[in-house]
Amino acid sequence: MKAVRADALDSVADYRLVELPTPEPGPGEVRIKVAACGVGYVDALVSLGRYQVKPPLPHIPGGEAAGVVDAVGAGVTGLAAGDRVMAQVGGGFAEYAVARAPAVVKIPDAMAFEAACGFRINYVTALHGLRDRAALKAGERLLVSGAAGGVGAAAVQLGKILGAEVIACASSEDKRAFALSLGADKVIDTAPDGWRDRLKALTEGKGVDVYFDPVCGPLFELAFRSMAWGGRHLVVGFVGGPIPALPANLTLMKGAALVGVDVRQFMLFEGKKAQAHLAELLGWVAEGRLNPPVGRRFAFDDYAAALEFALSGQGLGKTVLTVG
Repeated sequence: MKAVRADALDSVADYRLVELPTPEPGPGEVRIKVAACGVGYVDALVSLGRYQVKPPLPHIPGGEAAGVVDAVGAGVTGLAAGDRVMAQVGGGFAEYAVARAPAVVKIPDAMAFEAACGFRINYVTALHGLRDRAALKAGERLLVSGAAGGVGAAAVQLGKILGAEVIACASSEDKRAFALSLGADKVIDTAPDGWRDRLKALTEGKGVDVYFDPVCGPLFELAFRSMAWGGRHLVVGFVGGPIPALPANLTLMKGAALVGVDVRQFMLFEGKKAQAHLAELLGWVAEGRLNPPVGRRFAFDDYAAALEFALSGQGLGKTVLTVG
């Protein structure tokens, strides 16, 4: 099989398209013929050794893939050859990938592989953050930063499904237009000068109840200062540069909470609940209530460009590497 692999993580140039033996599924494992693989910002960081957890070498990128079950190992039930699935894999930049059976989930017939390969992490993160960590209520005002990115776009869509008024924060006109197309009620730019005044005007002086923040950049403290009484500021990620700090007295003055959202640990410590969230989300897709957008697609041979684009922060939605 063909796969993208690197023996060092110094740059994208370390990666090569190589021929490898097709992996065999062991007991409790499933082999998937990969159709598409998601390429997120974290995937790009991992591929270059810049993430907090460095992968062993040699490394094949790609943690989320979608495709068709090709073979199952001993003891696997509920999955069979030909099933259309999404999966958490080790090495999705390959024609075939092996995953543990619990990490493989059937997808609705109407769901494209390109939408499925970037779905699980982004949408479970957003639902966990908004429902479990923020207890978002219908009628509340939700501000989403990085609203055109993979997890930000998910938060915009799920915020609307949960009944919130959604304000999308994004850095360019194209990104703000994309957020509006996903259902955002209002949009705001990211220029710090005068930003609080512009947000105040959008909220009629009432502030925001929940802030979903995968960026944690220059607007971090400004946004917290713009929270309504009892607001919840969700810390989802740090793609905005140096990790910011917050004066502790602000939490008291605003009666507000700074709340962490870590989907990896959520899946580890509350696995059954995470599975239930994913099942509910896929149910919404099957019903037509949720239509996940597909980001820019790259051909398999353009893997280097896909990684660089995912790292650039320019994408709308999650970038996709088309494999099969």
